[in-house]
Amino acid sequence: MTGVWDEWLATLPKDKQDVAGELRDRFEELGAEDPEGWTRSEISENIPQLARFLILRAIRRQAVDSWARAGALTAIPAAQRLLAAGADPGDLLGLVQSAVHDTAFAVLECLDEGRDAEASEEHPGWSLVEVGGAHAGPSRRIEGLHEDLQP
Repeated sequence: MTGVWDEWLATLPKDKQDVAGELRDRFEELGAEDPEGWTRSEISENIPQLARFLILRAIRRQAVDSWARAGALTAIPAAQRLLAAGADPGDLLGLVQSAVHDTAFAVLECLDEGRDAEASEEHPGWSLVEVGGAHAGPSRRIEGLHEDLQP
């Protein structure tokens, strides 16, 4: 992938090359699987990918992965009863994480929609926007989050 990255980087003005390099390094430090892909998208398509990545990572950690922590399931009486009745802990964890993932997906899809589809146009909507950061410019709308929420 480095050859493609280097070729793409060479097409940018020097100031954008520096920004792209810093952004790629941030994605890498944050654990992104494809830091170069996220960076190319942010620079070329003007999509706030770093903000999108951070939101998705926070949701995964705080909502989905948090259930794998020791004691998370046993803190719920219904889960205690299921485990005592012989339920497989891995199956129960998978069930809970799947339900939480589906809920997070639905919430993100609702945010992405920007309005209640059953309400008339005279009612307000909403928007999630990027704010602050090292290279803050005009606020950019954060969209399509549900598309990148990994199972």
